[in-house]
Amino acid sequence: MKKKKDELRLVLKGYISPHQRLMIKTILKHIDFLSDQIEMLDQEVADRVSKYQDDIERLDSIPGIATRMAEQMLAELGTDIKNQFPSASQMCSWPGLVPGNNESAGKRKKFKTKNGNKYLKSALIEAAHSARGSKNYLGALYRRTAARKGKKRAGIVLAHAILRISYYLLTRKEVYVDLGEDYFDKQKQQSIVRHSLRRLESLGYTVTIAEQEAS
Repeated sequence: MKKKKDELRLVLKGYISPHQRLMIKTILKHIDFLSDQIEMLDQEVADRVSKYQDDIERLDSIPGIATRMAEQMLAELGTDIKNQFPSASQMCSWPGLVPGNNESAGKRKKFKTKNGNKYLKSALIEAAHSARGSKNYLGALYRRTAARKGKKRAGIVLAHAILRISYYLLTRKEVYVDLGEDYFDKQKQQSIVRHSLRRLESLGYTVTIAEQEAS
């Protein structure tokens, strides 16, 4: 559009009144003001978290978590994770990403998550939905859960998983290593193998398993 400024002026000539020009000018000035404020606040946040850059990079290594999200997580959780949260479960309960206990006569009923830090919870669920299409473990977990329990429940499950992973990365000072999109398929395969072994051994057979060599 920059090359068409003269044409745009001709098109707009006679259609925009002085009042409309004033309003457009006012709106553009307000946009410039907001952009300057955002830039100033971004710089202030960057200065304040500069000494926690390693932790931000650890969180940023998780699919669905970007730098801004990592900064927000540290702001809500704090920077001394080990002392603030003795376990991953306790940290997950802070934003209310653990299910309530709703069981009667041995039957588990539908439940809602507990109340907690709504800002952190909202951010994590947003991160979960952004990771749903990724070709990795978290994406596979989302799709697997969504197929059985729906997208809303899948978002909660994945948000819980992301926060639990975050706990171990921050306390162990490690970066995220993905388990792979085929993690659940491999688990199912191993389960089938173990079940088949037990069945054969119960029938009196001794079985030795060896992977088939690629041709």
